[in-house]
Amino acid sequence: MKNDCHRLIEYVLIVTVLCGIAATASGQGASAETGRPSPAETGAPTAIAGAPVAAYPDPEAAEPEAAEEAETAEQEVDVAELERRIDVLAEEIERLRSGEEGERLDVDDARRLGLAPSAAAAYAIDSGVSIAGYGEMLLENYADVNEGGIPTGKTTQFDYLRAILYAGYRFSDKFLFNSEIEVEHAKEIFVEFAYVDYQATESFGLRGGMLLVPMGLVNEFHEPTVFLGAERPVTESRIIPSTWRENGGGFYGAFEQVSFRAYVLNGFDGSSFSSGGLRGGRQKGGKAKSTSIAFTGRLDITPTPGVFFGASFYTGDSGQGEIVVEGAEYGIGTTIFDVHGQARVRGLDLRGLFARASLSDAAMLNRALGKTAGGGGVGEGLQGAYIQLGYDVLSQVPEAGGVGLTPYVRYEQVDTQAEMPAGFERSLSTDNTYLTFGIELKPNAGIVLKVDHAWVSNDANSGVDQFNINLGYAF
Repeated sequence: MKNDCHRLIEYVLIVTVLCGIAATASGQGASAETGRPSPAETGAPTAIAGAPVAAYPDPEAAEPEAAEEAETAEQEVDVAELERRIDVLAEEIERLRSGEEGERLDVDDARRLGLAPSAAAAYAIDSGVSIAGYGEMLLENYADVNEGGIPTGKTTQFDYLRAILYAGYRFSDKFLFNSEIEVEHAKEIFVEFAYVDYQATESFGLRGGMLLVPMGLVNEFHEPTVFLGAERPVTESRIIPSTWRENGGGFYGAFEQVSFRAYVLNGFDGSSFSSGGLRGGRQKGGKAKSTSIAFTGRLDITPTPGVFFGASFYTGDSGQGEIVVEGAEYGIGTTIFDVHGQARVRGLDLRGLFARASLSDAAMLNRALGKTAGGGGVGEGLQGAYIQLGYDVLSQVPEAGGVGLTPYVRYEQVDTQAEMPAGFERSLSTDNTYLTFGIELKPNAGIVLKVDHAWVSNDANSGVDQFNINLGYAF
């Protein structure tokens, strides 16, 4: 990628030269019309007052006039072409000045950077400011009673879930800034990510700031137009606690079919873990406790466009120097890994993921948190998995004009107490099965309407079914 200043100077010089050529050509054309030497200057015979005029024109004199007229016409055509080229170059200069660019990155190219398509807007311009965003509102209607017939007490909820603004700035061909500012529930403002990239080469770069943890199929790619379902998979909420972001730095890259990312980050705050999972331990970049540091990495392979599979992991302590029992400090080592895959080919959308988390010193963590031997303790092992299938029934219909209509089904199992430390019992309500049927309508690539119903069951017969409607957009 050329330096934009050099490109701008180059175009200005070209325009200047072309303008000079055009002016010269125009001047020559005018000379051909009005600047011919007179017969007196050439010594040719002239009419004398009272003398008869020749009855026939001089053929030798007519030939130069015809040649001059043809030359003038040809020069006029050249001038018009030069003016057209000047207009084209002027438009290109204006585009460079304003930082405008063509189409945004496609899904595959954005994913290799660790971003959803709209989030990658800053990478699609040569210079200047980029603006993009997404949003979604969600209607949740819960069953009046749970699977055991007990009233749930839950009411229907209509939430403007998220309104997002992506703001980026490209300083040069090597450096850029990218950010996501989120308003949740129409009132809570968060920074979802904000970082500086150094793009050392087309295939490798360095990144530092508040970063999305590169795990799973949703955490980095959480725009509503990118994933199926009115709500994100439960596995990618309780085991991989989306949207999960922390402060740190590292590198990213992509070589042909392989892409990767690796970061060093501040760790979880383990004192906020619960029997429901790890989500409460996110520090979200705000005055994050950093006594305990973590490492995360991801590797994906894309054998063909639309298809990829890979794995990611996270490891680090979550104690932050605060988990102390009988004078001894415990680190609360936390490890998460997942394997995932996705195929989007000719209307088919198949996705699957398995994730597992494990905690060391979980018994001491529960003691420090004041948990008893009952079912309310933090699990020593947590795991979840889902498989999801959808098919765009209009994908092979040219008359549909790009409209998408995708029925989908997702089967998911999540257990946040898959293993408990010695002396602590598991709860029957933490091992849940979810079966979701729905349909997605995309009138165009940037707008989506998703309607689905989820059936929830567990050994405690406390699962609550729900019906969801989601309206989302991305630009």
